[in-house]
Amino acid sequence: MNQEVRIGIIGLGNMGTNHVKSVLGKKVPRLRLTAIAERKPERRAQASALFESLEAGSAERITVFEEGMDLIHSDVCDAVLIAVPHYQHPELTIEALHSGKHVLCEKPAGVYTLQVREMNAEAEKSDRVFAMMFNQRTNCLYRKMHELIEGGTLGAIKRVNWIITDWYRTQIYYDSGDWRATWDGEGGGVLLNQCPHQLDLLQWLCGLPCRVRAFCHNGKWHDIEVEDDVTAYLEFPNGATGVFVTTTGDAPGTNRLEVTLEMGKLVCEDNKLMLYKLAENERDFCRTAKGGFDSPECTVCEVETDGMNEQHVGVMKAFVGKILDGTPLVADGAEGIRGLTLSNAMHLSAWLDKTVEIPFDEELFLSELTKRRQSSRQKEAKDIVFDTEGTY
Repeated sequence: MNQEVRIGIIGLGNMGTNHVKSVLGKKVPRLRLTAIAERKPERRAQASALFESLEAGSAERITVFEEGMDLIHSDVCDAVLIAVPHYQHPELTIEALHSGKHVLCEKPAGVYTLQVREMNAEAEKSDRVFAMMFNQRTNCLYRKMHELIEGGTLGAIKRVNWIITDWYRTQIYYDSGDWRATWDGEGGGVLLNQCPHQLDLLQWLCGLPCRVRAFCHNGKWHDIEVEDDVTAYLEFPNGATGVFVTTTGDAPGTNRLEVTLEMGKLVCEDNKLMLYKLAENERDFCRTAKGGFDSPECTVCEVETDGMNEQHVGVMKAFVGKILDGTPLVADGAEGIRGLTLSNAMHLSAWLDKTVEIPFDEELFLSELTKRRQSSRQKEAKDIVFDTEGTY
């Protein structure tokens, strides 16, 4: 039995380059980089220089391809990590699974749910491991929130509020690639690029809402055609409500997640998780209290966690563990459609200027997206790769 996984990384943009550094830096035991694929010759040259600088041995040990499909059809790796523009994620994933490769796919799973549904169907028929790069699920704060909510001692969720505006982006960020911030190249803005992690966490913690009303402002703070400012109202099957606010135009930004439940409130902010614990269920207290201005007794404490937050490296470790040992993934690939469902619903609500039910008409969404792709502008890329270390 193999004691290591040979991986090929497809795409050497911001995230792909970061993953190359993690693997070559021996941050992921039993994972060996044996191939890369990148269409742009200057990036392939930069990768060869990177191999040497990290003392990975000669560049010949790592096979270099121009096309991801050629890497997939080769026999130089057991698994692939897909880190290319969003529309290509399902296509490459399906081909890799057909070719007997394990797949770790960067977020989002795709741009629209119909293509991701097809991808998931193929994954269901495959015996290969399929995982999503939802690295925020490794964060000890969100893991603890999930544990407390799922445990049931805090009762049912009543309300969720998330203001996530702490990923400020400059104009040159959007100008750095010809695919960035266009309907045809990226498929969306902040909801498709920055927010897949938070939308995944939102549904992971609270479940999918059944109704969404969103307001998406395109190019409000930047010279782009897609959304960079979003406010959405959510309704959940149990009657809970929520508000989700995000932008790449606020400096300084905020990252505050509140989940209010029957027995208290969880607040995640400034790398701390606070629990406001009620002495009794608010619903019972409301019905039985004798005073009109009474409120249930509440204690406040910071929740202790295990302190672990391995991010992308943690996802890759779990991916290797699943392949070699059968241990759990951080996020199964099939789960990628859930957060995408939420972002698609937000887009569709804004496009139609009305509340959208979940599940929504996926053919209608694709039709509306196609209209925007057809009029999408062509950009000249500056082709800049930024160092993403410490930005997540």
